Amino acid sequence: MTWNLDPAHSGLQFAVKHMVIATVRGGFRNFTVEAEIDEKDLTNSRATVRIDAASLTTGNDDRDAHLRSGDFFDVENHPAIVFVSRGIERRRGDDYWITGDLTIRGVTRQIRLEGEMLGPAKDPWGGQRFGLSASGKLNRKEFGLNWNAALEAGGFLVGDDVKLSIEAELVKATAPELVASAS
Repeated sequence: MTWNLDPAHSGLQFAVKHMVIATVRGGFRNFTVEAEIDEKDLTNSRATVRIDAASLTTGNDDRDAHLRSGDFFDVENHPAIVFVSRGIERRRGDDYWITGDLTIRGVTRQIRLEGEMLGPAKDPWGGQRFGLSASGKLNRKEFGLNWNAALEAGGFLVGDDVKLSIEAELVKATAPELVASAS
């Protein structure tokens, strides 16, 4: 069965070290999730996440503009960041490993996220909801995000490791939504 993202109850954030001593956090305002969830065996589920790279925000307009530039995400030439799940493995209880292909700047690498999958649950309006929390870490340089500046005291301005955090609430598609998406 098809499930769609509820953007009002979902978020996608990242965190990276700045000058070796502080952490800068940001996120993406616009992304979609298309999921096929096997409610009887979640390991048979699949999802595709499409992120509007230009929708990134860190709370600082100058930094955001630099991150959108060719030094980092190059959103003019690579407007989307895409994750396609390739496998889900139960760890214990509601905890899973989620493996998939992540494409940033035209470079695709396999990543592994640690996740919690909960649901389905009936909402107050008669619909069905499903929750996913996932986190992981990647090296930005593996995706061509290489820009940096050396610091006089040692180290670099931007850390290589990026921590990811995803909270997604999905809503089961109803029959009219399924018909509309098929046309």
